[in-house]
Amino acid sequence: MWRALRAAPLPLALVALVALTGVALGRVYAGGLLTRLVVGAAVGSVLVSVAARRLPSWLVAPLSVAGLAGFTAWSLRVSADAAGLPGSLAEVTADAARNGIPRLLTAMIPVEPTPDTVLVPLVAAWLAGLAAAEVALRAGRVLLGYLPPALLYAGAVYVVGPNADPAVWPTVAFAAVAALGLAVPSGRPGPAGPGPTAGLPPGVRAAVRARLAATATAGLVVVVGLAAAVGPVVAGRVDERPVDPRRYVEPPQVESLDENPLIRISGWALNPQQKLLDVATERPGAPTGAPGPAGSPAGPPGDAGNAAGSRSVRIRLAVLSDYDGVTWRVGATYRNAGRILPAAQPAPGATVETVRQEITVADLSGRLLPAVATPREVGGARVAYDPLTGTLIRPEGLTPGLRYTVTSAAERPDNNLLATADVPAGDEVARVLRVADGVPDPMRRLAAQLAEDNGAPYARAAAIEQFLAEHYRVVADAPSGHAYPNLGFFLFGPRNGGGQRGTSEQFAAAFAVLGRLSGLPTRVVVGFSSSGTGPVRAADAFAWPEVLFSGLGWVAFDPLPRPDDEPRPVEEDFRPAPEDPPPLEVPEPTVEPTQTPPPQAGPARPVDSGGLSTPVLVGGGAGGLLLLVGAVLVALAGLRRARSRARLSTGGPGQRIAGAWREVTDALRLAGRPVGGDLAATEVAEQARAALADARATRTARTAGAADPAADAVPPDLAELAGLLNQLAFAPGAAAAEQADRAAALAGEYVTALRAARPWWRRLLWSVHPGPLRWRP
Repeated sequence: MWRALRAAPLPLALVALVALTGVALGRVYAGGLLTRLVVGAAVGSVLVSVAARRLPSWLVAPLSVAGLAGFTAWSLRVSADAAGLPGSLAEVTADAARNGIPRLLTAMIPVEPTPDTVLVPLVAAWLAGLAAAEVALRAGRVLLGYLPPALLYAGAVYVVGPNADPAVWPTVAFAAVAALGLAVPSGRPGPAGPGPTAGLPPGVRAAVRARLAATATAGLVVVVGLAAAVGPVVAGRVDERPVDPRRYVEPPQVESLDENPLIRISGWALNPQQKLLDVATERPGAPTGAPGPAGSPAGPPGDAGNAAGSRSVRIRLAVLSDYDGVTWRVGATYRNAGRILPAAQPAPGATVETVRQEITVADLSGRLLPAVATPREVGGARVAYDPLTGTLIRPEGLTPGLRYTVTSAAERPDNNLLATADVPAGDEVARVLRVADGVPDPMRRLAAQLAEDNGAPYARAAAIEQFLAEHYRVVADAPSGHAYPNLGFFLFGPRNGGGQRGTSEQFAAAFAVLGRLSGLPTRVVVGFSSSGTGPVRAADAFAWPEVLFSGLGWVAFDPLPRPDDEPRPVEEDFRPAPEDPPPLEVPEPTVEPTQTPPPQAGPARPVDSGGLSTPVLVGGGAGGLLLLVGAVLVALAGLRRARSRARLSTGGPGQRIAGAWREVTDALRLAGRPVGGDLAATEVAEQARAALADARATRTARTAGAADPAADAVPPDLAELAGLLNQLAFAPGAAAAEQADRAAALAGEYVTALRAARPWWRRLLWSVHPGPLRWRP
């Protein structure tokens, strides 16, 4: 008995080390189930090793793995029952083994302990306990046996990352337990005998003891040195935010059908009797006769909290916040979630009603999971959740017959605060205020017209809602589309040509775009209207816009016309584009009647019409034409000068040398002596020398030997420039800045000499010739 008590501290220490890993990891889990399961894995793994300590070592691992299989199966069944997940143990185990790691790293915080989120921690804890017990108890290497629990604990802290408070007390407890396990004797049985130096000669014994002391001292120095070197670095990182491993794992994604479910509205409208869902709704403790929020849909577009007296239910499928001028998209980041979803704080003064629904999927496809806003608890289906929009998906996809329950907190804002409510602004809502480029001008003018007489945000939203409801018609056969051209045709197209009518897709998208143009943060929601109990068919699918108000949250609006209302033509209330104002007519002054003057003899004088005379008009036109021509010539000269400056002074040495050569070849083309593309650089240099000599000879014959310093200057040697160009071709990086300066000087001297040898009128055209601006090398 005494020996057993003496041997107990080390196994207890190993159990505690592994169990503390469950405490550290349990900080991001909901409830304490994971911690209890990890403690059970720690106890089971160490007890198996202790019970089998007299068996051969090769037999311990199979026994421990068998114990791991039994404990894991029991744990998965317990976690599945606690989470309310359907399916047999084999199905649950296969799904957890296949998706354990990705779901653990993509699950929403706090993580619900479900089979797929507890499998990896349980297996890791059991294996760490097994390795620690075998090394520490059987081999007697206690410190080495601490390595598996230490690595497991570090992995748990890394997985938690910045998603929980610092694990101060678990870490302190881990170090204290490890020290206690080292300090307490293990009590391992063994033959008592003399020390290791017994029987050695005194000299050898002293040498062995000195070597042991030196080794221990060196080890102590190394430990102290590492602590001194690493300690400040570790201390300096105490306040830094840990790395979140979730950023390296891609959360569940949706396909294009679920990314833009707005395009499904027209298809559902053409098949109105298709059954998509079966719904049963309960409202425990719901208030009766409570009015819905202003701006909420009347009639089919009901809300879970809208018009409780009519008991209509609005089931939300997706929230679309991103618009690029072509497509509205969900743009959500879904995280795997458990049965309990994160709760949000309701808006001040809002009424929150609990709505519980049992939904059975019929012909609805995709991954988006319908639910009343805002879901708080989901049972019967594994879901991923986007807390920003409150939408759900089932990563495996919807299947006919899928049945699940959703408990939602339907929020109704205080109607009395809407009229004076403001809308938020800034980076936090930039996503729902962004207006993509390419908005048609008529749409901008319509938004400005609706907003100019309505300063308050709610008044602007109500004006857009009223305009759409009064001027447009809902039809089932309208083509799908909500890009700018589609919305422009819907808003302003001819009524007899298919314009000014559409499905709820166009109504909701037009409201959202006009709202953003008016400074309102808007989004589009796709969902279904239900009476609360019974089938939900394709005819019940529709889209509606929502506006975000400060302190009130998202408020739904209904731009759809009432069934019995006859829409008015848009032209009656929409002001067209302003035309150029007509010239002001100055009324002639009223003159009192006077006595008619007597007729006078003499030639009749022409009547002055008051306009400009013909010479003035001709002179003004000629002057304007001359100014225009002069402006064009000045612009050409400036562009030519800028082109030459860029070639000779911009870029590296190699670019400048090539630019200098281009200046020479362009000058030859201006002089009527273009060079062929098949000539070598040296041949071009020789042709340039001959062209300059011919031009000078012609000028001398024409001017009878009149002196011109520029034309008679010594011509530069372009062979040097050709050599630099050849060097650049064979060694592009060998050119120096001095060589580039020399090339620019040679090119400038040659161009100046060749231009000076031309006739005076050609010299004038030389600087404004547009050829070098368009000639290709």
